[in-house]
Amino acid sequence: MMRTAFLVLSRPSPMPIQSLIAAISLLFIANTACAESRAFITNQLDNSVSVINTKTQQVIETIKVEGKPAGVAVNKNLKQVYISTPEAGGFAVLDSDKLKNLRKVKVGGASLGITVDQKGELIFVADWYENSVTVFDARSFEQLKVITVGKSPSGMTVSPDNRWLYVANRVDDSISQIDLKKLTIRNTTKVGAHPFGIAIDNQGKRLYTANVESNDVSVLDSQTLKRLATIKVGARPYAVALALNDSRLLVTNQDDSTVSVIDTASLKELEAITVGDKPEGISTDSDDNQVYVANWFDNNVSVIDTKNLKVVNTIKTGEGSRAFGGFIAE
Repeated sequence: MMRTAFLVLSRPSPMPIQSLIAAISLLFIANTACAESRAFITNQLDNSVSVINTKTQQVIETIKVEGKPAGVAVNKNLKQVYISTPEAGGFAVLDSDKLKNLRKVKVGGASLGITVDQKGELIFVADWYENSVTVFDARSFEQLKVITVGKSPSGMTVSPDNRWLYVANRVDDSISQIDLKKLTIRNTTKVGAHPFGIAIDNQGKRLYTANVESNDVSVLDSQTLKRLATIKVGARPYAVALALNDSRLLVTNQDDSTVSVIDTASLKELEAITVGDKPEGISTDSDDNQVYVANWFDNNVSVIDTKNLKVVNTIKTGEGSRAFGGFIAE
């Protein structure tokens, strides 16, 4: 493709402007088509991260990460992936392009949930034992602040407008809303029993929480934290992800080995899809159609087509695949 374009552009006669625009457009489309996303799957019992090319749906690299890796966060702007390491009390920094370790950062007790702000400037790490969220500068890795939240903070997500950080406090059965300008708590509200994974829609209107012990999902107004609905799902829901332009909410049910698919308009369950044993982490590919599910006991990842509501592939990973958080890098 590049060779053909060069030959055309080097002709003695000038190229018409329309043809030039068309040639540039074709090159742009070709480069875009070559772009691929990668899924970073933490294998907690292997102390490793499996990297899946989501185009070929194959593992292309396995990166050693000590400290029982669990949580994942992607910084698109800096081309980095952050892996929480509960037993090492911190997180590892990976290069998402070169697929190698860059450094380790110390936090404290037992880091689990991890996420970044929309600008890629701040890293947030939830400390399960210290009941806090530690804020780091994403370039210097300097610790900026420690925010006390509820007991056993786990899942976190940032609003699309970069105004709020939401934290699931598992043992307190609550969600905290943190003001990202002030780095202080604005609001805390009760949800179901033991919230863990959370997600917010692209418009920043609804927040969804998977409540492990009450076997349901709480739907909240993301601004006021007012509860809008409670949806029953399978046994011990762990994490949630949105797909198909936020029209579908998918929930991993650990003890049922299923993924509940919920229509976000009616807030009704459409299907319970059988996946691997003990599904935990779940994340949506850049195409917004396929969803990847990490299966803890089966040491693999199920790929779900959300249009057809079927598992279309199963990818072998490492022992204890968990992948808690947004684990797909575009």
